[in-house]
Amino acid sequence: MKTDDKKELFETMPVPRAIAAMAIPTIISQLINLIYNMVDTFFIGRTGNSYMVAAVTVAFTLFMMTIAFSNLFGIGGGSQVARMIGSGRDADAKKVSAFSFYSTIVIALSYSLLIGVFMDPILRILGASDSTMGFARQYVWLVVVIGSLPTILSMMSAHLLRNVGYSKQASIGLSGGGILNIVLDPLFMFVLLPKGWEVLGAALATLLSNIASCIYMLIMLNKVSKTSALSIRFPDIFGIQREDIKGVFTVGVPSAILTGLFDVANIFLNALMAVHGDLALAAVGIVMKVERLPNAINIGICQGMLPIVAYNFSSGNRDRMKSTINTARFYGLGISLMSLALFQVFAAPLVRIFLSTSAGDAAAALTTIGFAVIFMRIRCVASPFQFLNYHTSYCMQAMGDGFGTLLHAVVRELVFYIPFMFLLDGLAGENGLASALVAGEACGAIFALLLLKIRMEGKKKEER
Repeated sequence: MKTDDKKELFETMPVPRAIAAMAIPTIISQLINLIYNMVDTFFIGRTGNSYMVAAVTVAFTLFMMTIAFSNLFGIGGGSQVARMIGSGRDADAKKVSAFSFYSTIVIALSYSLLIGVFMDPILRILGASDSTMGFARQYVWLVVVIGSLPTILSMMSAHLLRNVGYSKQASIGLSGGGILNIVLDPLFMFVLLPKGWEVLGAALATLLSNIASCIYMLIMLNKVSKTSALSIRFPDIFGIQREDIKGVFTVGVPSAILTGLFDVANIFLNALMAVHGDLALAAVGIVMKVERLPNAINIGICQGMLPIVAYNFSSGNRDRMKSTINTARFYGLGISLMSLALFQVFAAPLVRIFLSTSAGDAAAALTTIGFAVIFMRIRCVASPFQFLNYHTSYCMQAMGDGFGTLLHAVVRELVFYIPFMFLLDGLAGENGLASALVAGEACGAIFALLLLKIRMEGKKKEER
């Protein structure tokens, strides 16, 4: 993208078109990556083995933590770069980019080491039983211990590219890895590896796909660094200003904590659901995959919105910033309400896609499906509230409001969602546990909207 095109997108292009230009490639990559994450569960479900599905549910929580680490320097560094470009500080933005890149490598390797050393006790805490531990261990070794570096680095790089206007290139990298995984999954699971090793095959396919995506991202970062405010040259780290590092962490840490707390909440959910049995755990794992469809679209909208809001916040164009925020909110709520209706109507056929009743233990599979249909119809009611939480958080991140982002994350997960899990689980068992998402997200959304209003009014006063 040429510099003039980038300025037009951020400054003068009609807001709906600008959001579409940034969000549509991001949504496509989100959906393709969602599909490839679903593919593991889909193909494992073809075995009819509910215990394999439960194992991947447990292991997937550790994989999802990689998103939190990629957000630390991806959203933190990316939003800082966007604000610096809006202020005309392109040279300093290169230093922030290089700092984010190499810091990501350090944190990814540290996470791999941590999980490698403490894998078994961590999996037990997450809800792995004697029936699922072996499968979960196979998946985590390849996808998390070995695969954290390419996974985190590719997602972080996508954020950097997106925040300087290269949304299409970022999406190609992530989508390409997702498509490759879709192709490799059945090859490794049902052709190259023997029966009983399907989880290992799925993990190997995911690892190779993430490595391929990472290689593409490195090539693209090196290419666009010649004409943009990005850099992956190690010497460019030197001379970075302390205030710019603070700007990265001010947004990046709350963003990472926001995602991390979401994963912590899922840890509690898995652990509490495991008390109701491996089949209930497998069921909620299936539901969490399906309900990510509207979430993926809405996160794509928010990620497309963020650079435009950050740029115009920094450049002082408040009218364009507000128009971008309101337009994105309208789109996201529309998607959420449509998905709610579809999930209520098609819960049963959607769930059956992910677990065969004609292979393996049919009785266990049918019980798992029964749980999943009920859980889906309950949890999908949370969809519009979830979007409002995402949208508000991304707005505050775009404006560099780290404290607001952090406060929202803590209240949403620790004050509302997790306590509701324990309360409703005690009152109504597994169905109450599924209902906790609706209660937690609704309360979180009300708090988020009030917080955003207060923070924006505060910033108005600061500017006067």
